[in-house]
Amino acid sequence: MDLAILGAGAVGRSVADLADDYGHRVVALADSTHAAVAEEGIEADAALGRKEAGDPLGSHEPEAVFDAPYDALVEATPTTLGDAEPGFSHVERALADDRHVVLANKGPVAERYDELRELEAASAGSVRFEATVGGAIPVLSTIEDCTPESVTAVRGVLNGTANFILTRMAAEGLDYDHVLAEAQDLGVAEADPTFDVDGTDAALKFVILANVLGGGGFSLADATVDGIQDVPGSALELASEDGRTIRLIGEATREGVRVGPRLVPENGALAVTGTRNIVQIETREAGSLHNSGRGAGGPETATAVLADVGRLD
Repeated sequence: MDLAILGAGAVGRSVADLADDYGHRVVALADSTHAAVAEEGIEADAALGRKEAGDPLGSHEPEAVFDAPYDALVEATPTTLGDAEPGFSHVERALADDRHVVLANKGPVAERYDELRELEAASAGSVRFEATVGGAIPVLSTIEDCTPESVTAVRGVLNGTANFILTRMAAEGLDYDHVLAEAQDLGVAEADPTFDVDGTDAALKFVILANVLGGGGFSLADATVDGIQDVPGSALELASEDGRTIRLIGEATREGVRVGPRLVPENGALAVTGTRNIVQIETREAGSLHNSGRGAGGPETATAVLADVGRLD
């Protein structure tokens, strides 16, 4: 397929780098200010090299990607809350042109799911969004294979930053502020880690899962969310004495979404360590299914994007 990529951050760059390995061609790549567009395919390495050198990655305006001869739009701009703009409008425009859309941006799926599905129904294009939940972990495709109707709940750990912090606090007896600073030094946490540590990022993913299970009706405002900022080291010590630990656990059902610090067995499936993620899918017929792996990162998330592109063929 011919791809147009909106967003030249870690995920967009990785999709552009890996597309050829998956048998696809990138005909347009845009960041927030410029775009590289070529009907015969752009030279992604050259465009990204220009950007890294501080120059424009191309000579076109970002809007020019929509005039490129693309089959699928990869929407990899940063996630925004509320109206989910500009990502939602990007999806709307592509679907209006009867093109496919593959989302890495969580905003449109978490905040405006019902509208997204209405636009898809009126278009010859399809929308896929595996990359919005769990990075490289095939969460949504597993639910799709099981059929959403047979899944009763999804729970697990879907934020690597929060999980790293809780893991280090438990293992070393360190306090939250100390481990957060360490995580920032290592690049595991952003300079402003609020989105991760207050539970928002995990909640968006579980809202998406609730929408898939229930056919829509949920946004972030419907989720009950608590973060890890107030978890004291003493709580982890007490939990350890009882053979348990604390993880930021989310749960999605057809009734709603909850995210917050929870006690889990220290050697249980949900006690993944470091930045690792895990999802537990509860089904009526097949019991409990577990998918675990890297839940973030440019190349990891790009593999989910490109897997979705392959499902469009």
